[in-house]
Amino acid sequence: MLEIYDVVLMMAGDAAGIADRIDRKDRDLARQLRRAVQSVALNVAEGMGSLSGHKRQRYSTALGSAREVLACVQVAQAMRYIEPPPPGVLDRMNHVIATLARLVYRRAS
Repeated sequence: MLEIYDVVLMMAGDAAGIADRIDRKDRDLARQLRRAVQSVALNVAEGMGSLSGHKRQRYSTALGSAREVLACVQVAQAMRYIEPPPPGVLDRMNHVIATLARLVYRRAS
């Protein structure tokens, strides 16, 4: 199992709390955030059980969704729906993005 999966689950918990706060101002953005974070977890889990080409595709999809999670939070903050999340929350999101990017873009050996 990828160690990042546990971090993804923590990120999902972070995102759930943020989505609850966003939901008070913008239900659609909150739904988008929830869908995106679910996609990250589900595609990472699926990738862990896939073979080479399919594995990279699942991780690529998870990476796009992880970037979407961060963008949802940034948009909500820019629109003043939420206060800036604690640094640890953003660090966790960036860690997931960086790890998935390494998995997707590493050179095939």
